[in-house]
Order: sequence, then C-alpha cells, then structure tokens
Amino acid sequence: MTVASSAAPSPAASASEADGAAPAPGSDLRQSFRAAYENRYTWEPGFGGYGGRCVWLQGDRREEGSFQVGADLKATVNGIDDGEVHKAMASQLWEVAIHRVRRPFEQTHGANTFSAGDTDAIGTEVIIGGKGEGDRYRIKDDVVTMVHRHIHGTVVTIFTTAITDTGAGYLSHTYTSQYSDPASGEPRGGSSSFTDTFVALPGGGPWVLAERVVVTEAGEAADGEATSGSTTQTFRFEDLAALA
Repeated sequence: MTVASSAAPSPAASASEADGAAPAPGSDLRQSFRAAYENRYTWEPGFGGYGGRCVWLQGDRREEGSFQVGADLKATVNGIDDGEVHKAMASQLWEVAIHRVRRPFEQTHGANTFSAGDTDAIGTEVIIGGKGEGDRYRIKDDVVTMVHRHIHGTVVTIFTTAITDTGAGYLSHTYTSQYSDPASGEPRGGSSSFTDTFVALPGGGPWVLAERVVVTEAGEAADGEATSGSTTQTFRFEDLAALA
C-alpha cells in the first residue's frame, strides 16, 4: 500500500509559504541536488522483471490483456488488439521502468553545475550549467518538486505535488506535465495531470506501478482556436508477480 505525502504546494502557492532558510542566490547546490537525486526510488541491481494483467479504461471503453517487463526493461503487451491502446500501455510501462534504473549521480550529472536561484513554496530553484545548460529544477526536503528540461527539441515542465514514500526512496504520486516550444515558451498541446499508485511486489519485491490515471486537457485546435474539455485514461496493472 502506498503512503502519499505532500511534496510541495501547488504552483500558485505564495512564496511566503516556503519552509526553512533559503540558500543565497548563486550559491553552489551540487550536494543538495545530489541528495534529492539519490533520494528517488530506484530498483536494486539484479532486477529480474515482473508481469501481470493490464487494463485500459476510457469512458465506457475497456481493453484488457497481459504484460511483462523483462530484466532488460523491455515491455511486452499481449491480448490488446487496438493499436493505439497497445502502444499507450507499452509506453507507460517503459516510462516507469526507465525511471527506476539506478545510475550514479556523477554518470548522469557529472558534467553539470548547480546554482541556486530563487526559493518559493515549491522549492529552491536549481539552475543547471555545463552540459545541461538551460535546464532547471526545484528541490524541497530532498525531493525534486519541479523539472524543466530540454528533450529532443521540446521542453517539458513537471511539477510534483505529492509523493509515495517507499522507505527506500520516494516515487512521484501526483504531478503535472506540460510540453512547450523551447524558443517561444508557448505550450505544445494540453497539460496532463497524473496520479500514480505503486505497490511492492509480493515477498518484498520492488515497487511497481499498479495504476496510473492521466487527465489530459485539450490543446489548441488546428486553426489556433482554443478548445475545451479533457480526456481521462486509466491504466491498471493487476495480479502482479516477479518473473521466475
């Protein structure tokens, strides 16, 4: 069973709600960011894979099949004939798995520098220099509460508002994601809100995703006019067990 706790107030919260003494702007935050990075939950070396049933829900639609995530982190989905749903299910499994890989801090961030920006209710801004120049994060209580990264010609901004404490690191429980143009900052598509539920596999195995609810707001129409409404997709993973 997951235990969700607050990671940060909403992005609209006032700066006066920030806790603790703020680091001086421009000061080195390498160790503080490293502590938050290493506090993320990752799978132990020797991860052997797991599988179970998978269910996709959207309105009155339901698709059901089976899946496996191998030791190589590759996801296999069977029994779902709808191509788009099959792709979406496999994508969720891959995305979760790739973020559970344990990589040493220096391997991932050794070529970066970390400078303090402002501090608000969401956390202290970490301005990246070096290889990752242009990226920004916010950290609070050893949790990465905001990610602003340039990936493949676009920018993704993620705010984490609650976490699951596994006892061996944290997992994001509720968070939002928005893609935008790196030059203009204009949104690309609608924003998405995620609610993730994680469980430990039987016998004290690794924590894995049991359910993900994704609410996606409508983006801009082809003629540039704003559209309204949202769509909700639910991905469930049941009868979970480690692979033999």
